[in-house]
Amino acid sequence: MTQNIYDNDAFFSGYSRLPHSTAALDGAPEWPTLRAMLPAMGNLRVVDLGCGFGWFCRWAREAGASRVLGLDVSENMLTRARETTPDPAPEPVIVYRRADLERLALPAGSFDLAYSSLALHYVENLQALIESVHRALTPDGQLVISVEHPIYTAPDRPGWIKDGSGRETWPLDRYLDEGPRSTDWLAKGVVKQHRTVGTYLNLLLEQGFALSRVVEWGPTDAQIAQHPQWAAERHRPPFLLVSARRDRDLSSDAG
Repeated sequence: MTQNIYDNDAFFSGYSRLPHSTAALDGAPEWPTLRAMLPAMGNLRVVDLGCGFGWFCRWAREAGASRVLGLDVSENMLTRARETTPDPAPEPVIVYRRADLERLALPAGSFDLAYSSLALHYVENLQALIESVHRALTPDGQLVISVEHPIYTAPDRPGWIKDGSGRETWPLDRYLDEGPRSTDWLAKGVVKQHRTVGTYLNLLLEQGFALSRVVEWGPTDAQIAQHPQWAAERHRPPFLLVSARRDRDLSSDAG
C-alpha cells in the first residue's frame, strides 16, 4: 500500500500551512506551465490521481469538465476536499473516493483525462498504476502529471550545501540507484520513490503512451522578480512535468 503520510497528524498540520495548500492552484509556482499542458476541459471526464484538497478537481469543474473523480489514499485530504467543494447539483460533477493508487482499478475507457500533481513519487509500483490509467483512458485520452524532479529525490540527504567558497550547491548522489528514499520533511520517515527521468518516460512509452511534452520546470525571470527566494530553483529543477497521449492498445499489440 502507498505510504499514507498525510494521515499523520503532524505531517498534515504542517502540510496544511504550506503556500500551495492555502493559496489554491495559484500557490503552486509550476501551475501556469502545467495548466498550459492540459487540453480544453469542455465535457471531459477527468480523474485526479492524488487529489489532495481538491483544488484541481474544482478547477476542472469550473473549466467545463462533465465529470471529475478525485482519488486519494488520505482520509484527511478527502475530508478537507469534501468540506471545500460545494456542489448543489442533483448529480454532483465531482466525486471524491478513497483509493490506493498502487491497487487502482478503473473501468476501461471511462476517462478522457488523467491528471496527477506531486503524487506519483510516493507510488512504489508505478508500472501497475500506469497500466491501469492506460486502460481507463479513451483512445487519444491524455495523461498530465507532475512529480518531484529526480535530481531532487536522488540524494539521501536532500538540501543545499555550501562549498569551500560559500557557494550553495545541490548534492547529487545515487542518481542511478532507484528505490525508496526516507526523508524528514514535516514529519520523520517520509518515504518517496526515486526514479530517473528515463525511467519515468520509458514507463509511459512501454505502456502505450506517446509523449507530448516534457518540462524540467524552473521559475521564470518574472516569477523570480516577484519571489527572489526562488532564484535557487534555477540551479536544480524541483519538478518534472509530462504530458502524454494514449497512443495504442497494448492488448492488440500482443495479439
